[in-house]
Amino acid sequence: MRAQFKFRLYVAAGTENSILAVANLQALCRAHLADAHEIEVVDVRREPKRAMADHVFMTPTLIKLAPFPARRVIGTLDLTGPLLRVLGLYDLSRPSEAAPQLSRRPRASTPR
Repeated sequence: MRAQFKFRLYVAAGTENSILAVANLQALCRAHLADAHEIEVVDVRREPKRAMADHVFMTPTLIKLAPFPARRVIGTLDLTGPLLRVLGLYDLSRPSEAAPQLSRRPRASTPR
């Protein structure tokens, strides 16, 4: 049986980056963890004391609570490969299958 992964995602509800982070975490878990995960989403505007207790000062912030070791990632969670490695999920990834299509905010182009 696979380990149960537990995640806590701190967001500022309604903001673009937080919406992307929630969608990307859900897609990653569907693709790599199936039914072996729990996601708790905490809105820092409604529960600022919880954010302070977990030393969260930016949103979105993801905390992997279990299995040990705990890990933190800040941002929209749109870089699948590095995210899998940081969270210790790299060995669970299925290279023969396509990675989930994660949402990204359009990047501004710079003139050359």
